Amino acid sequence: MTAKQSTRKPKALGTEGIQKFNRVKPATNVFITVLFILLALMTLLPAVFVLILSLSSERSIQAVGYSFFPAEWSLDTYAYLWRDKEVIGRALFNSVFVTVGGTFIGLVLCSTMGYALSRPNYYLKKFYTVFIFIPMLFGGGLVASFMVNTQIYNLRNTYWILMLPLACSTFYIIIMRTFFQTTVPDSVIESAKIDGARQFRIFGQIVLPISLPAIATIGLFFTFGFWNDWFLARVYLNTNRQDLYPLQYVLISIERNIEFMTRSAQYMTPGHVEKLPGETIRMAIVMVVVLPIACSYPFFQKYFISGLTIGAVKG
Repeated sequence: MTAKQSTRKPKALGTEGIQKFNRVKPATNVFITVLFILLALMTLLPAVFVLILSLSSERSIQAVGYSFFPAEWSLDTYAYLWRDKEVIGRALFNSVFVTVGGTFIGLVLCSTMGYALSRPNYYLKKFYTVFIFIPMLFGGGLVASFMVNTQIYNLRNTYWILMLPLACSTFYIIIMRTFFQTTVPDSVIESAKIDGARQFRIFGQIVLPISLPAIATIGLFFTFGFWNDWFLARVYLNTNRQDLYPLQYVLISIERNIEFMTRSAQYMTPGHVEKLPGETIRMAIVMVVVLPIACSYPFFQKYFISGLTIGAVKG
């Protein structure tokens, strides 16, 4: 005699059961809240400390050192920078222009090449993958790149020299290729081809909306790279082309000039060097550089969130 098989079906997990697993105890909720508050303060306090130091007087730093509670507040450092507002304003425009233009060019180059290398039917995929991987291991050096950029491409003393050398990154191309291979479904590409769409339309209307998280991440890296770069300006821009200097290079030049005058105090007019903001100028430069780039975070955050919910394969 065989055992009677049970015909009972497993009880479905209702909405209340799902909410039970997602429920957080009050004590755990308080602990997580306090933990995130502490982490936020650890991130915010250094920026607040730099701001306080930039608003401190030079005498206060010499007397009590770096402190959250300076003995004297002063705006002399920002007033000193405001004297060169025309030069700094032009440099700010150059940095914004180079950052926006370079980021756009970099995203176009890295995303298109990464998409081409991610396609399984592209017969030169292996060759170009090895070809772009070589610069990650071996570099031509500063002299070789300087000769190529100045003697062959004639990019010296132009905006292009501040954008093109950093616009194409092998590492970012590989990231985009891997993202396209693992995230963009082949079924979506094939269905678009069946409907008669060509590669540019597939890439622009289907692949890019699905790939917004990766593009926003790479774009954020590009933005930081172009905004903080000053080395290219020092190498490729002549001293008579100060109209092309980016903001970082101008601020570094101001700081170095102050340091030079401080070291040469014995040759300067008595009382003149004491009025120069030696320590506070560094903190003010940090604030001037950080505040504009911090405004880009909400822009990228919006695309992070929207990109996570765009694109899906429906059965």
